[in-house]
Amino acid sequence: MQAASTVFLVRPVRFGFNPETAASNHFQQAPAGPDDGAVQARAFAEFDALTVILRAKGVRVLVFDDTAVPAKPDAVFPNNWLTLHADGRVLLYPMCAPNRRAERRPDILAELGRQFQIREVLDLSGYEQQGRFLEGTGSLIFDHEHRVVYASLSPRTDAGLLADVAARLGYRPVAFRSADAQGQEIYHTNVMMGVGPGFAVVCLDSIRDAAERAAVVDSLTATGHAVIPISLAQVGCFAGNMLVLRPAAGPDLLALSQRAYASLTDGQRRALAQYCELLPLAIPTIETIGGGSVRCMLAEVFLPAP
Repeated sequence: MQAASTVFLVRPVRFGFNPETAASNHFQQAPAGPDDGAVQARAFAEFDALTVILRAKGVRVLVFDDTAVPAKPDAVFPNNWLTLHADGRVLLYPMCAPNRRAERRPDILAELGRQFQIREVLDLSGYEQQGRFLEGTGSLIFDHEHRVVYASLSPRTDAGLLADVAARLGYRPVAFRSADAQGQEIYHTNVMMGVGPGFAVVCLDSIRDAAERAAVVDSLTATGHAVIPISLAQVGCFAGNMLVLRPAAGPDLLALSQRAYASLTDGQRRALAQYCELLPLAIPTIETIGGGSVRCMLAEVFLPAP
């Protein structure tokens, strides 16, 4: 299935601006003053409200608490360090920032193994020593139904590792490069693109190379996806950072931030509403200071039941 009915999240205890990721993530903004306590309190409140809403909508939500030591300012974004697949495989990914590598937690993986079937763990984290990185579903946009994986190449998304993961999983890779409105390389694919059942949201203007842009469109249309374009300005509002979830009952849900939702036009909202119920979630502190949005907070669990 393309949409997961179970997700896991990590409740942050040392959330804050991460200087180690700022060089490539131009979306994150340092707080104006030394108010770490206030930032942490707001992040807690936003996180807890998001989990309450998702559960009320019928999504199975597993929450793991972050550990205070070592400090992991981006622990709230667990989608970057692993993916959990329907065939029972787990992939662990090489992370660019050294202080993010502690986010890979064996205790979380062990608990998931108690609740689901894990048949194999493929650990790619050793590539960090070679300076090669691939950051989970930040780097990789999976079309599970058609076995295609899209990736915008960047310092955090290595072309060779993309090809390796695609081959291991039996997916067809579609690689390209993208840039934001200021011409800066987009650090993660999931900022400018998302694929759901029957549709894809993508900022075509960010793909400067005409041949690469055509290849993305051709692949999406060939697999039956309606392409819903978003603008560079909307990318700056995290409008590409969306994820479709499948609740226990009712229509599919499109989880996105309130800021992303507000940036959409009426026409875009109507187009998306043909496929799912839009579910805006307010996380202004997390997305402004952390530089990631709702999709980054949600690690999909496709693992089979025990």
